Amino acid sequence: MSSPSLTKAYRPEEHEPRIWQKWVRHRSFAADPARVLFAGATPYTILIPPPNVTAALHLGHALNNSLQDVLARVHRMKGYETLWMPGTDHAGIATQTVVEKRVLAEEGKRRTDFPRNEFVARIQTFKDEYEQRITDQLKALGCSCDWDRQRFTMDPICARAVREAFFRLFQEGLIYRGKRLVNWDPVTQTALADDEVEMTEVQGSFYYLRYPLVHPPTNPDDPKDAQEVTWSELAARGFPSADQYPEDDPAWVTVATTRPETYIGDTAVALNPADPRAPALRGLMVQLPIIGRIIPIVTDDYVVMPARFPWQPEREPDDQAPDPKAHFATGFLKVTPAHDPNDYELGRRHNLEAINVMAPDASISESHGWDRAARNEGGHIFVGKSREDARKLVIKEFQVRALLEGIKPYTHSVGHSYRSHAAIEPYLSDQWYVKVSDDQLRGQAQRALPIDQRTTESLNHWPDSNPASSPSDGSLTFYPARYAKTYESWHDNLRDWCISRQLWWGHQIPVWTSSTTQPITTGANPSQTEQIDGVPVKFQFLDDAQHELIHVTRFAKAERNSLTTTVQVCIAPNDQNIEQRFIDNGFTQDPDVLDTWFSSALWPLSTLGWPNDDLPIVMPHQLDPRNFRDIHSVYLKRVGTWKNFIGKGDDAADQLVERLLHLRDFARTDNGTSPISYQFFSESTLHELGYKTTPLTSPDDIATATDLVCAVGLRTTEPVQTAPFGPIDLRHLLLSHNFVNTAGLLAAFNPTNVLCTAREIITLWVSRMVMFNRFFLDDSAGSPPFRDVFIHAMIQDGEGRKMSKSLGNGVDPLDIIHSHGADAMRFTLVQMTTQTQDVRMPVERDPQSNRNTSPKFDIGRNFCNKLWNAARFALSNLETTDSTSPTNTPIDPASLSLADRWMLARVAQTLREVDAALASYQFSTYAQLMYDLLWRDFCDWYLEAIKPTIRESAAQQACLRATLDSILRMLHPITPFITEAIYEQVSTLRTAPITALDLGETVEDAVLCTSAWPQADDALLDLAAVSQFDRLRELVTTIREVRSQHSVQPKRRVTLHLDSSLAADFTSAASLLEVLAGLDSITPDAPSSPAVPFTFDGRELHLSNLADSVDTAAEHERLTKQRVDLEKSVTALTTRLSNPGYADRAPAHLVEQTRAQLARAQADLDAVLQSLERLA
Repeated sequence: MSSPSLTKAYRPEEHEPRIWQKWVRHRSFAADPARVLFAGATPYTILIPPPNVTAALHLGHALNNSLQDVLARVHRMKGYETLWMPGTDHAGIATQTVVEKRVLAEEGKRRTDFPRNEFVARIQTFKDEYEQRITDQLKALGCSCDWDRQRFTMDPICARAVREAFFRLFQEGLIYRGKRLVNWDPVTQTALADDEVEMTEVQGSFYYLRYPLVHPPTNPDDPKDAQEVTWSELAARGFPSADQYPEDDPAWVTVATTRPETYIGDTAVALNPADPRAPALRGLMVQLPIIGRIIPIVTDDYVVMPARFPWQPEREPDDQAPDPKAHFATGFLKVTPAHDPNDYELGRRHNLEAINVMAPDASISESHGWDRAARNEGGHIFVGKSREDARKLVIKEFQVRALLEGIKPYTHSVGHSYRSHAAIEPYLSDQWYVKVSDDQLRGQAQRALPIDQRTTESLNHWPDSNPASSPSDGSLTFYPARYAKTYESWHDNLRDWCISRQLWWGHQIPVWTSSTTQPITTGANPSQTEQIDGVPVKFQFLDDAQHELIHVTRFAKAERNSLTTTVQVCIAPNDQNIEQRFIDNGFTQDPDVLDTWFSSALWPLSTLGWPNDDLPIVMPHQLDPRNFRDIHSVYLKRVGTWKNFIGKGDDAADQLVERLLHLRDFARTDNGTSPISYQFFSESTLHELGYKTTPLTSPDDIATATDLVCAVGLRTTEPVQTAPFGPIDLRHLLLSHNFVNTAGLLAAFNPTNVLCTAREIITLWVSRMVMFNRFFLDDSAGSPPFRDVFIHAMIQDGEGRKMSKSLGNGVDPLDIIHSHGADAMRFTLVQMTTQTQDVRMPVERDPQSNRNTSPKFDIGRNFCNKLWNAARFALSNLETTDSTSPTNTPIDPASLSLADRWMLARVAQTLREVDAALASYQFSTYAQLMYDLLWRDFCDWYLEAIKPTIRESAAQQACLRATLDSILRMLHPITPFITEAIYEQVSTLRTAPITALDLGETVEDAVLCTSAWPQADDALLDLAAVSQFDRLRELVTTIREVRSQHSVQPKRRVTLHLDSSLAADFTSAASLLEVLAGLDSITPDAPSSPAVPFTFDGRELHLSNLADSVDTAAEHERLTKQRVDLEKSVTALTTRLSNPGYADRAPAHLVEQTRAQLARAQADLDAVLQSLERLA
């Protein structure tokens, strides 16, 4: 039988698509919750951080998903029931913004030119395009996700989870609506949460504006009635330095501000009560120039006093001032509650009016809270101006009136939108909030951390719960541990989360509202208007509505002001059929959508089937006992009765039945089978008998059952062409009719094992997932959604900048896959990833493709080529002497040659180190271990060592095959395509097994990705062989250096004159030493012809027959260089040992190791000096 063979060169483009299809055919990545729940399999779960559907993936995604795939593949090979859940995120603001820009550029239209449904449909089309592109990229990368379970944050399954979560939080009072100051993005015109704001240093200015002082007007409605205050009056009141101004001139106070345009909304001027000027100003007011508004002067401890008052002498700036703003402060603070968060809080303390003077686009407006005409105020010249233009105009008008005292440059941090990058505007607005400051959310998120990753302050504020009631406290660990501090400190200063967004793309807020000026009563308690336990359909029939709807819609809230009562109704997710009834009775749904991060926070729940997690599991063999193997997913729906299922003709249910019958009875897939199987089951019987339950077959049983579950098994994921209905997307068809394929997932796979993500979304995403998972899964405190959080490095360009489109330094992963192959990219990224530093990837422009690339990826390509060539050599030599009947007798490693025992020991050593590295997420260590094992140990040493003997030794062939097989398995998680391609050949070989090395059973047509992870017993770890071979390797390396320095031809055989004291050490390995060092003989005799001396282990050895004569000058130069190097080593080691801090405090074994190194270096130095003396 001929040996298996590989092509001369590895061409990724030829193998990767073929290998991917092979994995798909074998359903290699499918996870089955039944094996966890009923067969005792250990689950391993990763949920993909869902990429935004705004654009194709970048290198950061490639890194993140390569790391996840490593973990998923390792654990799948180790026998875990592995679920890697894929999906994408709708990315509300980002996606809508991209589509708006595209439509504006292509059609000249804005979003508001379209009906809402039509524009949302356009975004959906865009989403479909990029979702498919992202999916194709992930598959090209080799991501071993369970693709049949792919989710989208707005698909019907996730949407139900969002509705249920909102409903429960609303019911618990943890979601509320309030008018507050929010972070407003004037470009996208939506509110942002605090963690969606990026602080950026900007070069701004402090503007010093003079506000005239006035006496309180006798008629508050007529500002003109106010009398000016003169400097003489202020002097009489004891105002410091007032006598420095003309007595009869109007007096003023000077405010300092970075935003003069907001003065239009000022409602007070504040100063610190400790300010010496405060007593003199008591009872006076300020009049806003141009606007004319009279506003009070209040005192508040928040106000920063100036570092130097105007009447104080000049002095050197005090850098130790308690607040840096003191050097810019005047002591007078303009208070604009509607446009500054600190002013808003100050305004609440003093019951000040909040006047919003801006439109949503941040232009000055008299229609969004400032009723200028009704207030009889000036300022019409500012209306309609952008905030930038308004600022310029305010400065100009103050300057004209001699009220601009000065301008000072000032560098400060300004919040910017993380999406539009526009400066955010503090904006007074009605928004929906989640009360994340509540202990049920924030407290449980803090308690999820282990005690050793928490601070004392956090433990004091949020102590651990009772272990009996909250066993999941402390079960969430960060890697690296330092990121636990980021997570924890975020919660320390947490404000309630603004979750409403003024967008069209997203989950529309499920609250219906109506208002009335009529009094609302409940009959039993006529005064109850603040909280109503039911749902009014019509206000006048509230009692009837409560009785009618109390069981289907469980919560309503009424809020009343002096004029109207507003009723807010949150409808439960299973009650959508009554939404129209609310609309018919005057209720309207809130037009806003939920923050994207709300649905993302539910990702560990929604993707696994919550809240429908009580659905029973139906197995493929229950649907079709004969042809169940090709059913790759099962979708379920509770239908209750047969009448509910079939509908009433021409409705949605009836259309579904038509299509299911046609698909089952007439449609066929490419291989001639029916694309679906579907059956009905009794849900109570399913819960009782589980996978032993058989479907209902009797028409009478189906017709009379009241707990029917319809189960549909799919045999294809591709659209099915049908004559009457056209192409049918089976997944979309079933999901749109509320079928789910999530039965058993939550019970089997939550909590997940690890979240692999980047540090910038610890607050945006990680924190909120922990809150929601713990809140929704248990009455007290459920489990965190994952046990570990691994924060990986960020990818930057060669200059340390983040890769981005705007900088033109991004690299498309598909470009690298096309030029280098997926495995080369994966290996390079994983090898470069550390837990301490970001990854710098120098970017170059490829002149041929005109696309960005990086020379760093050559590392991975060279590694893959090395693996391929090594496998080609091994396979060419793997012919047994009696190939028709290879022995099955296990081979004892102790009976093998030194090279074989050493190689197997290195496999065992590396296997242990790889397992340890992956357990602590040391991915670069894993990659480097495999690099050394393959390149250095296997290729450079082992294959060279066995070349002369491999074809004559069946035992050595068995060792070679086992070693190559083990390396392929250990490398597979990082380079899956090339290892699978090689394994196709290796798996056909039949050689004797190696005792103590378990590679699992060999299965016909097996795929490597589901084959067993190697297991090595202690017997394989022959430390004596490792020590002996390593010593031999040191000697060979030394001999090779001498040969190289003397330009000895590689094929020339030289003689080694071995010191008699070393002869015994290498006698048993003499033939191996001759092969590796290029020797013709080894002798203890002194050389009789010209020879070159060299040192090894402090002894002088010689090589002869290097050439016809020895170049004495070259040898003297070599020995002199060696002497210099050894002298440096001796000095460094001596200094280290003479340092008490090392000798007394370092571990004893390290000190002893250093002493041994010193002794060896000193012996080598002595030998070199002797050789130099003889040459002289």
